[in-house]
Amino acid sequence: MQRVVDNALAVTKESVKTFTYEWVNNVVRVINEISALLLALLPGKAKMLEGVQGWELRPTFRGPRFPRWMENGVSSFNQFIHELSVDSDVSSVEYSSGEEDSDGYETPESPISQSSRASSDSATNHGRHPMHWMQVIWLWIVVSIKFLLGPPFHLFKLAYSGVSKAPSTSTNQDPSQVPSHKRVQSHKDQIIHRATDKRRGLIEDLHLGIEISIEAVFDFVHKAVHLLLSPSETYEKLTKLFSSYKHDHDSGEDTSASTTTLGENDPTPTEGNASSRQPLNTDGRTCQDVITEFGYPYEAIHVVTADGYVLLLERIPRRDATKAVYLQHGILDSSMGWVSNGVVGSPAFAAYDKGYDVFLGNFRGLVSREHRDKNISSRQYWQYSINEHGTQDIPAMVEKIHEVKTAELKLSKPDIEEEANDGQPYKLCAVSHSLGGAAILMYVVTCRLEEKPHRLSRLVLLSPAGFHHDSNLIFSVVENVVLMVPSLSRIFPAFYIPTRFFRMLFNKLARDLQNLPAVGGLVQTLMGYVVGGDSSNWVGVLGLPHYNMNDMPGISFNVGIHLAQIKRTKRFRMFDYGSAAANMEVYGSPEPLDMGEHYGVIDIPVDLVAGQKDHIIRPSMVKRHYKLMKDAGVNVSYIEFEYAHLDFTFCHHEELLSYVMSRLQLSEPNQNHQGNKKPLRLRRKQELSASG
Repeated sequence: MQRVVDNALAVTKESVKTFTYEWVNNVVRVINEISALLLALLPGKAKMLEGVQGWELRPTFRGPRFPRWMENGVSSFNQFIHELSVDSDVSSVEYSSGEEDSDGYETPESPISQSSRASSDSATNHGRHPMHWMQVIWLWIVVSIKFLLGPPFHLFKLAYSGVSKAPSTSTNQDPSQVPSHKRVQSHKDQIIHRATDKRRGLIEDLHLGIEISIEAVFDFVHKAVHLLLSPSETYEKLTKLFSSYKHDHDSGEDTSASTTTLGENDPTPTEGNASSRQPLNTDGRTCQDVITEFGYPYEAIHVVTADGYVLLLERIPRRDATKAVYLQHGILDSSMGWVSNGVVGSPAFAAYDKGYDVFLGNFRGLVSREHRDKNISSRQYWQYSINEHGTQDIPAMVEKIHEVKTAELKLSKPDIEEEANDGQPYKLCAVSHSLGGAAILMYVVTCRLEEKPHRLSRLVLLSPAGFHHDSNLIFSVVENVVLMVPSLSRIFPAFYIPTRFFRMLFNKLARDLQNLPAVGGLVQTLMGYVVGGDSSNWVGVLGLPHYNMNDMPGISFNVGIHLAQIKRTKRFRMFDYGSAAANMEVYGSPEPLDMGEHYGVIDIPVDLVAGQKDHIIRPSMVKRHYKLMKDAGVNVSYIEFEYAHLDFTFCHHEELLSYVMSRLQLSEPNQNHQGNKKPLRLRRKQELSASG
């Protein structure tokens, strides 16, 4: 009777799994088809998706592929390991996960057990031959009759073949002798173990959650039925349970003390902590993880700004190199952008391979709110504009680079010839993107006006911010809203995802958008509309590891106000505090300092790079920088590439890397770091002093 019940439960469980999988896949298919329909109706979709790898320009009405981790019962990486082991003659007859349970029996296949192979295969091929409900019923009838009339153990072998697999050579126990409840428990443990795999996406997690739930329910039913059909065994277990409870109650103090001691020495908590490094299957890799995985050296330097913000300056060190490069990201980005394309296509790795000591800067503005004041409030932390990026963040990081490089070179090369003006035994070039370009221009101009050394030998600015009046209608609407309702900064001090739960959802949805072609293409197209037709791979960027549940970059509301001010005035100015008195206190003049009017103080070569497909910072706005610098006598160059805004850092373009590396190599020892000529002063400030 027990065998008949086990047979019925096994077939029922597989049928429930099949029905559930098909229902979920049909829902996902409908969502993808609706997205494909909307994408087909949207105008200009080909332009939005042009050059973006992985998206269909003409999506078809079909369901998405089944998650890769469920393909053919094993993940692609595990399949590779399996084939490698077969080639090396170090394997068993059948593939398994290689892990054994406490009974000496190997766990079933990962990530789907053989008992679920039928449902897995049907779900995998649902896009080609979806299983009809009549087929499921017919399969239920045929299989039930076959196994109820045939050898009873045959069904059990099919249902739990992955669990009842032959053990290692040192064990000769017949699999049929293994208790059925142990086989079910081992199968459930194997499924839960799969939750530690590096996997992302809400749909993939939904499939896993469904399987865990089904396994848990049927495991409970199996145990309950087993106890009802075996009253003697049930009585024996209840007797043992009652006696053990009475014994624990009588010697509770000794038992608790013993448990505490075992818990301290047991390595299990350590394993649990290790598995929690990737909580809820999100990608929490850092820039350090990416760099070290490729075999490059890494160093983290914590920098504290004058106003107390703690910044992370990351480094791919060449300690004896006399040439260094400082890479600074733009808005809603981090140092990850410079290494996200891997060894071949990332500027950071390309510079290191050319012999540079590479420093990767990170602006303030993370959800973690790193600050010297541990009790700083959210509103206080986000009270900054582009001014602080250019006058606080970059100066702190550049001075730290100078401190580190000077100390290291004096130790490794004590006889190295130093520059006469500032004792700098190395050359430091800067490569900046978007907002980082505007901030570093602000840094150089303010240093020169204040007669401070900026330590830089050359600037390579990739689509730099600073001028934005030539933009689309959406940006104009945002400008008016931000400037007309400044009180919003009291309610929303910054734009970011505040809780770990919603950041986790964001991280997983980014993966789903990459797995569903039509949905991802729709989001990509809509993002292109919002940013004025820019065809950057927005969906791919959202999947970068720095957008994870633990931390991610945000935008201060004051940075948005500052950009709106720049757009409205059509001038690259510092932050306007709203009154002549406030500006006078900060700048010494009733109006903010205009960077463009003081480009003449720039004493190093500047290379400007624009993107012909960039609709966020259009080439006309980069040319505005070029014209003002050229008129002011700055050694400046200008070039355009057929890129969108994010292509400068996110996409692999050999011609861009070659150009950037060639400009860095043109850097000569700067003879005018301090400036042989006296730097210019603020004209308004001079007039005010003269009149006073």
